[in-house]
Amino acid sequence: MRLFSSLALVSCLLGTRLILYVYQLLASPLWSIPGPWPARFTKLWYFWKLRGGHFEAVNKDLHDKYGPIVRYAPNRYSFNDTHASKAIYGLGNHFTKSDWYDASSNPGAWSLFADRDVSRHARNRRLYQNIYSMSSVVAYEGFVFECAELFCQRLTELAQWGLPFNMGYWLQCYAFDVIGCITYSKRLGFLDKGEDVGQVISALEDNLVYAALIGVYSWLHPYLFAAWNFFAGGTGAGREYVMNFTRGCMTDFQASPKAMAFNREDIGPRTASSILSKFFAKHRDNPDTFTSYHILVGCTSNMVAGSDTTAISLSAIIYYLLNNPTVLRKLRDEIDAVYDADQIDKNQHIGFKRTQEMKYLQATIKEALRMHPATGLPLERVVPEGGATICNHFFPEGSVVGINTWIENRNPSIYGTDVDKFRPERWLTEDTAKLSMMNEHWMPFGAGSRTCIGRHISHLEMSTLIPTILRQFEFQLSGELAKSGAEWKTTNNFFVKPRNFILQVKTREL
Repeated sequence: MRLFSSLALVSCLLGTRLILYVYQLLASPLWSIPGPWPARFTKLWYFWKLRGGHFEAVNKDLHDKYGPIVRYAPNRYSFNDTHASKAIYGLGNHFTKSDWYDASSNPGAWSLFADRDVSRHARNRRLYQNIYSMSSVVAYEGFVFECAELFCQRLTELAQWGLPFNMGYWLQCYAFDVIGCITYSKRLGFLDKGEDVGQVISALEDNLVYAALIGVYSWLHPYLFAAWNFFAGGTGAGREYVMNFTRGCMTDFQASPKAMAFNREDIGPRTASSILSKFFAKHRDNPDTFTSYHILVGCTSNMVAGSDTTAISLSAIIYYLLNNPTVLRKLRDEIDAVYDADQIDKNQHIGFKRTQEMKYLQATIKEALRMHPATGLPLERVVPEGGATICNHFFPEGSVVGINTWIENRNPSIYGTDVDKFRPERWLTEDTAKLSMMNEHWMPFGAGSRTCIGRHISHLEMSTLIPTILRQFEFQLSGELAKSGAEWKTTNNFFVKPRNFILQVKTREL
């Protein structure tokens, strides 16, 4: 009898909670916002679509079907409107990141990317800001040149063998070695060995899948993270594995600290102090403010975000160039003209400062990142206390709102009716108002106060490597991509990574 009464009471409570939940949904001022029917009641729809690995396409289909504001989960809304980005990401709006980001950090610990505490993030970001400023990053040009030279050696070998190869993988090896040089004053060995050193690329892949999916149900993160790492053993798994890998790199650095010196005519004598050296100096000067944990977080952030995003962006630039021969020819003409005018040997590199004067190169980079930004999920933010009006809709506090870069970067109202066409010339317009609008909405590195802190490093790598390899090599799409009209395959686990970017290469006759 007691058991029956207890079950009846539990059933009554659950029923009451369900009725209350449904009533809140029906009474919500946002009930009229359209979207898939299951997404009104459960996150499972979003979770399932994320699991499919193509949410950037799903997100576009939602807006094509339902309009500029769509619901993709209970209390989660995606925007495709020219006024939304300023309202959500504008400086001083105090929209915090959503709980989806929790799974991208260790439970109970902050990281620059995932921190939802606005004040703490602003305070910590200021501590790192100068180290990642453009003026500081330019000093690492020599590191980039060194890795570019080794990358070109590998391309020369691949050209001699005449075999197809995965360009996306090799670009990630390049990006990893660059970030290793910049962070620890030495290459991590990806280009040297041509392999996944320490299996850290695999660990990053696992971490992306985990964070993207578990972020939907972030309350599970502390339990699943602990279980995942327990069964993985002493090395840890996912982000914990990458942190342990980072600790090993830091230990090696401390055992043999050094700075790499470069003496090149194009940049002058320069000794670049590694990021880790600068971290240690800040810690020594103010250990209570810039703690040992700040050092670990900074280095781990470089490992987690320093290779994937740059490799994806470089892949996109090359992919779209190979699919648009006219653009490739124009860019090569500009590159050849600079090499000839500046009397640069074909095996040398154009300095970063000079690349900023190459208008077609910079337009090509911007256009490729518009067409294929590295991130492919809504950048979720939480409406602050008091609510906010966005695109003529009032959103109560606690509503989760966001814009997917893939949606914003292909908005015809911003970029014109040919948004699906790769056309760098759109960035060379003399219409200053149009150019200003495009720049304002171009967000491959995020928007507002949470833009990627390492974006200048990525820009340095892209601006210097592309002229170098296009000067020295000819590339050709291979395998499935060689077929007429074929498109590359990608997987979206927050980062939209190419999976079959298979090329063949030969040295260029000059």
